[in-house]
Amino acid sequence: MPSDFPRSRRVAEQIRQELADILWREVQDPRVKGVTINAVEVTSDLEHAKIWFTVMTGDHQAAAKALQHTVGFLRRALAQRMRLRLVPSLTFQYDESVERGVHLSQLIDEAVEEDKRHPHDD
Repeated sequence: MPSDFPRSRRVAEQIRQELADILWREVQDPRVKGVTINAVEVTSDLEHAKIWFTVMTGDHQAAAKALQHTVGFLRRALAQRMRLRLVPSLTFQYDESVERGVHLSQLIDEAVEEDKRHPHDD
């Protein structure tokens, strides 16, 4: 790997991929079924990982509680899949950027429609 791609970024990407697969295939909790892992940030010492997620359907607060409840299982599953001496502690953070993007897109669409209904004289 090139030196401009630090180990923490490689580990973060692998954690993202592995967690997505674990959530899809192995976690049985229905509150977690709509969860998508958007990004993972790992500290340089690889001890802590912040996982940003969104929920396609359902309540994001219920999903966050379910993820926190399964954190031990997720760490064990990551330990089995990854070659790390220590699996980082996992903290889940709801990613509001998707919701904000959808809201902004709706506002833009509404403004365009309003402009079409009331053309401006130039």
